[in-house]
Amino acid sequence: MTSFVHVDQPTEHPGVSRAGAAFSELRNTRLDTVGAAGLAALLLSIIVAALVVGADHLADSLEDGGLLTAWLVMWAVVFVVMALVANRVGALFVRARTGWNAYSQRRAAAAADAKFLAYARYDTRVMHELQAATTRHEASQSATLVPARQLARQLVAERSAAAEVPTLYEAMRRVNLGKYY
Repeated sequence: MTSFVHVDQPTEHPGVSRAGAAFSELRNTRLDTVGAAGLAALLLSIIVAALVVGADHLADSLEDGGLLTAWLVMWAVVFVVMALVANRVGALFVRARTGWNAYSQRRAAAAADAKFLAYARYDTRVMHELQAATTRHEASQSATLVPARQLARQLVAERSAAAEVPTLYEAMRRVNLGKYY
């Protein structure tokens, strides 16, 4: 008697799939730079990172007196750079705070709607009011769509009336000529 063994082995190493996902995410990530100011901020941050690394190497090779001086210089550079990019970072925080506030408002509105709907399920008067409001809204939407439909039909009718209808001879000639090309 023959028996089959099915061993489910992954076809790809999990580390490779994670690395591929990370690389694709990095490829899709767009730097939030706007023109020359964004490029200047990026270049400035690269220079600051290089200066911090250089100051760290310098501090490792100095004795105690020079170590304090190197740390003071390094932190002075860091604070100067922070002062230079404060506007950009401030704008980023303002945008993040605005987004968080909008998200909080959407969640609060969704929670209030869910609470209202849960209450409407138990109270038939509220449910009837909700259905009436929905019907009124749909009626107002369809009332605005009807003239648009009528306008579209009228436009098609005008274009059809303005178009020349070919004779039977012309139509057959077009069909026959179409066979050869």
